[in-house]
Amino acid sequence: MTENEIGTICIAAAIDVHRHLGPGLFESVYEIVLAHELRERGLKVERQVPISIVYKGISFDEAFRADLVVEDKVIIELKSVTQISRAHRKQIQTYLRLTDLKLGYIFNFGAALMKEGIVRAVNGLEE
Repeated sequence: MTENEIGTICIAAAIDVHRHLGPGLFESVYEIVLAHELRERGLKVERQVPISIVYKGISFDEAFRADLVVEDKVIIELKSVTQISRAHRKQIQTYLRLTDLKLGYIFNFGAALMKEGIVRAVNGLEE
């Protein structure tokens, strides 16, 4: 399955979760439910995945944690905020660069409509 095929499933699942739960809950709630929904759709999902970083030749095992990694190919960062900021967009781009993954999303469950809360980020992904 390609990154884009996985991404399509992830977006559909996020929209379903948002429709059922609505905006305004904690990110952790959306994380649990979205992970369940993606697994129900047949995808492998890992939560709170530690990602290492190498700095000046020293490896730090848990530089950050990705909210969800789907099929070892797509990173999903979950937010529940009024608006996605530049810092959030930089965060997902940095995660992609550090992991060498090609596709990532920010799903902002704080948005009134989920389609307004989706940010897609790529790292060398061929369209």
